[in-house]
Amino acid sequence: MAVEPEHASVNGRKKPQRPQRTHREVADELRARIRSGVLRPGQRMPTQAQLAAEFGVERQAVRGALRILQSEHLLTNISKGAPATVAERADRAPAGPAAPPQPTTVALAPRIASAFEAEHVHIDAVCLTAVSLTLAMGEPLRQIYAGRLKPAKVDVRVLLPSRSIDLAFPVPVGGRQGHDDPVHERWLAQRNAQGQVLRNNLLALRATHGIDVRVTFRALPFTPPVKLYLLNNTEALFAYYTVTRSEAQIGQESLPTYDAQGVRSMLFAFEQGDGLRDTTFVEQSHLWFNALWETISSELELTD
Repeated sequence: MAVEPEHASVNGRKKPQRPQRTHREVADELRARIRSGVLRPGQRMPTQAQLAAEFGVERQAVRGALRILQSEHLLTNISKGAPATVAERADRAPAGPAAPPQPTTVALAPRIASAFEAEHVHIDAVCLTAVSLTLAMGEPLRQIYAGRLKPAKVDVRVLLPSRSIDLAFPVPVGGRQGHDDPVHERWLAQRNAQGQVLRNNLLALRATHGIDVRVTFRALPFTPPVKLYLLNNTEALFAYYTVTRSEAQIGQESLPTYDAQGVRSMLFAFEQGDGLRDTTFVEQSHLWFNALWETISSELELTD
């Protein structure tokens, strides 16, 4: 994930400081808390003053973040006089032609939660680091531990880029300099960490709830230009990785990079049975995924 450069100079002397977050970044963090169950339906949010202090931003940025979440139907009762309230979420998010494209952080969690209503949950994913998938799993896991969901079997397959390839992104602007590539190493650490969290959280369901769980990873010999999630053989969720120039803070150094913000990618939903277009897209997406899984992908170990 890209980090903005550190700026500041006082009396001509440079002093590193964390750049102030934007209202969209504040919205992303609050949305993740809502989707993961940290903030529950009906719960009062912290006051705007408290949020401004927590995130180190002006109240205007907080109000902008709250308005975004209100437009996504995640918050209600937004006003200057009282804290907002986490909205009651719909049992099922729309898919197919009726579903407007939404950011991954908004659209993925409710679709994953709906998929977990099945007795046999089957999820396939192609992505860069699995961070969005790991975050989205928080909602069904919360419902399982609350006793509202209990599938008999969960089968998750994930395709991620191989550690041994030259990634198209994230990369330093100007290319790699010698054998050391801190940008690649940071991506690899994130890929491994997110994959391990995803696997461990799901495998824990065996011991706690007696659910038959299998989580498998394989490595791709290329950088995926898109992310794809296939749910229970009936839905396909698709988004583009849009590459932009950004700054990555690695240690004490700020490096210009080309990277993509996958959690903000607009996710398009297709559902089998919602017309020929959607049905064909879901079927072809499964053929594409299975072809990669069975041919040019290789074993992947999530090790340091």
